Amino acid sequence: MNCRGCGAPLHLPLIDLGTAPPSNAYISPEQLNQAEQWVPLRVLVCDACWLVQTEDYRSADSLFDAEYAYFSSYSSSWLAHAERYVAAMSERFALGAHSRVVEVAANDGYLLQYVAARGIPCLGIEPTASTARAAREKGLEIRELFFGEQVGQQLAAEGWGADLIAANNVLAHVPDINDFLRGFVALLNPNGVATFEFPHLLRLVEEHQFDTIYHEHYSYLSLTAVQTLCAANGLVVFDVEELPTHGGSLRVFAQRREGVQPVSTAVGALLAREEARGVRTQAFYASLSPAAARIKFELLRFLLQAKSEGKTVVGYGAAAKGSTLLNYAGVRDDLLAWVADANPHKQGKFLPGSRIRIVEPEQIAVEKPDYVLVLPWNLRSEVSEQLSYVRSWGGKLVIAMPDIQVW
Repeated sequence: MNCRGCGAPLHLPLIDLGTAPPSNAYISPEQLNQAEQWVPLRVLVCDACWLVQTEDYRSADSLFDAEYAYFSSYSSSWLAHAERYVAAMSERFALGAHSRVVEVAANDGYLLQYVAARGIPCLGIEPTASTARAAREKGLEIRELFFGEQVGQQLAAEGWGADLIAANNVLAHVPDINDFLRGFVALLNPNGVATFEFPHLLRLVEEHQFDTIYHEHYSYLSLTAVQTLCAANGLVVFDVEELPTHGGSLRVFAQRREGVQPVSTAVGALLAREEARGVRTQAFYASLSPAAARIKFELLRFLLQAKSEGKTVVGYGAAAKGSTLLNYAGVRDDLLAWVADANPHKQGKFLPGSRIRIVEPEQIAVEKPDYVLVLPWNLRSEVSEQLSYVRSWGGKLVIAMPDIQVW
């Protein structure tokens, strides 16, 4: 395989998580007697441009299909994050009724609803029919398309030249990252800006967040790699912010080469920090694989000990990162009875690979388990508040990342 960013041959491994089905390919009861497609989940590092990437085994349209079940609006903290973003961007870039805002990967309208509420004309690009339908129910205009240079040109010709393009948690999800970035150049107005949010590779490696790895994530991004990719495709990075979302993310600001935004000192400072941490060295990438094995064995020890003591353990949050963890550790419903999730599109289905049943959150109060394993550990504060009632019968919450914690 060659690097999807610069085309150089890939030799440097990051991690091998064995085989797994796509993490968002939830199984209906009717599909339980059918085989799943398990494919390798291996990640490699380009030692030319330092783009970290999953080996290609599945096409984007097979991963992000009509039954895609990730709906952003079921997280209250993510909705609050989106609302703050819209307020900040509106003020910083003087957005108003005269402006045009486009969101790439608009999902269920979680963000554009706040843009529309301010009277700013907006358009969402969202290839998955299930979430696009939910966004339209909010009164938003949505195009069911995979974004790239041709789509950017088409929308610009229709009058959608953008003053702001938002791209939250999508840059890592595209197989042809160069075509994707060229789409922003095509769609941005001459002085328009684009923002990209994605989990920060530095945090992923240093904090051993291996469960962020799944087939839907084609790339794992540092500012070092993103700046190189942007420059190669006609964009200039002019600012960057570090965010707490998804266990530690970056918000990168970019503009066309002729853009007028001054380059912030934050860009050089973060590039220097990544350089100092060794992002451009092979040694930096060596720690993740042994850390993942340690976390797997710690989780299995906890679950086996609970089983031997007659304790009941269930899960909360049927997130993709949970599927990565459970499939890598080989956990099945004999150790984790079921997983509760607030998203009705997941309820009544089964997790891919492990085939653990997904139920409504109310089942926790009904069965009163001894432990609730919180799979989306990045939402620990939000979920801890939602599940505070578990302590009323002596139950406890658990996370496995970056080590077992019970509270």
